[in-house]
Amino acid sequence: MAESAGGLTVQKIPSTASTTGPPSLEDKEILEALGRDDRCAATTLCARHHGAAIGRLCMALLGSQAEADDLTQETLMVAHDAFDSYRAEGSLKAWLFGIARRRCARHLERSSHRQAKLRLVFPHETGAEAEELLERRRRAEHARKALEELRPSDREALLLRYLGELSYRDLGVACAIEETAARQRVSRALARLREVLKTEG
Repeated sequence: MAESAGGLTVQKIPSTASTTGPPSLEDKEILEALGRDDRCAATTLCARHHGAAIGRLCMALLGSQAEADDLTQETLMVAHDAFDSYRAEGSLKAWLFGIARRRCARHLERSSHRQAKLRLVFPHETGAEAEELLERRRRAEHARKALEELRPSDREALLLRYLGELSYRDLGVACAIEETAARQRVSRALARLREVLKTEG
């Protein structure tokens, strides 16, 4: 089901999703702000606690740092207008990732750069040798090409599971599917990834 939030359409979390248990300390702080009806504070806390993770996900999906930064901000703006749609059936992180995933997909559909490159993001290490950095870039490029062989929905599931560090239950929430389907997507993506990597040697 979808609802309009500030002129933007946001898909509501299915009511059939399972409860994930007590919220984390970070999410509890955000929920307390929402309990005071302070959306600005809640959005600020979302940016503080989950902004970096949202940015990494957007970067992996879009392959452009500038676009990832824009979509991270857009995700937080949509969340600000759509907090009423959060039903606590999954973590706030999963809910935010679900918004980011949909905004990135829509952005790619609208973009004239349909061949946007998919990149993995590795943290910068000060003082690293040039040879090591070159090897890391080579491996990242190899991984990117392998990921591009996956169907978009499977690639998203894989990135949400391992880059976003979501549980299968939260992955289901983020993708608006059942937990069993989420497990199947990740399993299928891993199997396909192994085939691609084996073929490429």
